[in-house]
Amino acid sequence: MPDQTEPEIILYDLACTKNVCFSPVVWRIRLMLNYKDVPYRTVFLEFPDIEPTLKGLGVATGESVSGSKHKYTVPAIQHMPTNTYMMDSGPIAQFLESTYPDPQVPLTSELGREIEAKARGVVGKVLNTSVMPREIRILSPRSQEYFRRTRETSLGHRLEDLLDPDKEEQDWHAVDEGMRAVNELMRTHKADGPFVLGARPSYTDFFITGALQSARVVDEGVFQRIIKYPGHEEIYKACLPYMEKKD
Repeated sequence: MPDQTEPEIILYDLACTKNVCFSPVVWRIRLMLNYKDVPYRTVFLEFPDIEPTLKGLGVATGESVSGSKHKYTVPAIQHMPTNTYMMDSGPIAQFLESTYPDPQVPLTSELGREIEAKARGVVGKVLNTSVMPREIRILSPRSQEYFRRTRETSLGHRLEDLLDPDKEEQDWHAVDEGMRAVNELMRTHKADGPFVLGARPSYTDFFITGALQSARVVDEGVFQRIIKYPGHEEIYKACLPYMEKKD
């Protein structure tokens, strides 16, 4: 039976042909909303529609450390009770934690910061070469054109060039040791529970699970490569109850 609760949050997400969330950064926010049981509704946007839609809503982009304007991106939210708009997973997570403090989601910890930094350096690198070029397969024709044009301009070559089987295998082999090290960090408090800090999830768990679920939606084979590491698998399985609402 559909949920009849009036949404307090409108979540702007990235559209794909599977009609489910596949963006790792949006999954972080979706996991928080699901864990905190905040009623929300999703608006899926195609890649070329993100900027005009958010600009039309008056969403502030803010500035980077260098003073340049941030690009329009998802996740973005509208908080209905206060008619507040914002974008980027970091500020949104802070807003949700202050607005809906129960149950608590620790946004940062010394262990969490170490895991996130090392995961970006190790797992992020190989996901970029294994997931990103396959992402185009689950996009609509309009988004495919936008994605190919912007990514290939940045890369300087075709997306398909990243998918050389031998090179991809070498890349995964090269990060194995680093993956194992991150995996052990994830299991630091395994005696207390399946999450990074033990019995209850933190934002770092949603950071990890968001990346894993993104990989899974894009390509099951890539997901299976990561989930073979026990720390990743334990956190992912522990977060499954908070992934039931994915659209």
